[in-house]
Formats: sequence, structure tokens, C-alpha cells
Amino acid sequence: MKTKLFITVLLAVGLFGSSRAGIDIGISADESGIKDFYLAIGDHYKQPEKEIIVVRERGIPDEELPVVFYLASRAGVSPAAIIKLRLDGKSWMDITFHYGLTAGIFYIDLGKDPGPPYGKAYGHFKKMPRKKWGTIVLGDPDIINFVNLRFLSDHYGYSPNEIINMRSKGQSFTKINAGIKKSKQEKNTSKPAKTTKASKAKANAKKK
Repeated sequence: MKTKLFITVLLAVGLFGSSRAGIDIGISADESGIKDFYLAIGDHYKQPEKEIIVVRERGIPDEELPVVFYLASRAGVSPAAIIKLRLDGKSWMDITFHYGLTAGIFYIDLGKDPGPPYGKAYGHFKKMPRKKWGTIVLGDPDIINFVNLRFLSDHYGYSPNEIINMRSKGQSFTKINAGIKKSKQEKNTSKPAKTTKASKAKANAKKK
């Protein structure tokens, strides 16, 4: 009985310690590419990793983190200002309008109808002349899709349509990020080492 009580106390202390320690423990146990996603966001938007973590801890879901930093950069305000409006219940479109911006900041020229989940929102831009884009109202899912598309495409040098193809298969953006990173790492490790002039000279000397 005493042994069970002791174990229970240890577990309680461990859980309490985990919550107090913040997300360092959470991301060290990363199993789904979340930490890599945070690192990519920080690198792309020139933010320290701890800033990404702070925003996440405020209650912003992982795949909406890029929206916070993208809007902050376009509006010329701090991420904290964007977060406050979001936590006050504003939609991403409300926040966009709040700073005098329009749906046009989310547009990406794809060259063709991308199909779901981008097709419907993309159609709004194609049907209206650019001067009327200020009247377009996008839903939160559309903005999250467009911002993550731009983020991953720009960050990794992939074409938007490559990202869309992965997204259309039901992959989350965190999973897409993990897949791209893994692919790039595999390509880098498979590349033959460059032969320098010194190594060539050394090799020729051995032949003689």
C-alpha cells in the first residue's frame, strides 16, 4: 500500500514538473515532426524558436503559427498584437482587414485550378478583377492553407503545386514539412563528395 502511494506521489510530482517546465519536455519527445516544423517557421520568419513556442503556448494551433508571423510581417506589427486579436475571437480575415490589408496578400499565382482544398478560394481571385479583391472574404481554413502553402514553397524552394499535390492527399502541413526535410536530407547524403584540386593532385601523384 505504501509502495503504491509512493509511486502515485512520484507520478503527480512528475506531471506537475512537466507542466511547469513548459514545452521543452513536449518538443523533446517529438514524434511527428512538430519540432522541425517550429524550427522551419522560426528560420523562415526570422524568429527564435522560443518565440514560436510562446505563441503556441498562448493557444495558437501548430498549423496556424505561420499565419501569425505572416500577418505580423505584412502589417508591420509584433506577433503579440496579432495573437491578442485572435484570442479576442477575431477571424484571420477580420485581423487582415483590421490592419488595412485585403485577401490579396494571400493570393499565389498557381497557373491553373488547383482543386481541393484550394480550388474554391482560388476561384474567387480568378473570377474577380484585381481591383475588387478587397471585397473577397476568405474563411480561416482558406487562409491557413494559403499561408502554409506560401511558407513551405518559399522556405524549401518547392513549387506551390508540389505542396498542393501533397496537401490534396490529406497530409497535414507538419507532415509535409517533415517529408520535404527528409527528402532534402536524403538527397544531400546521396550526393558524391566534390573533388577538390588538392585531392585531384594527390590522386594523380599516387598514379605516377
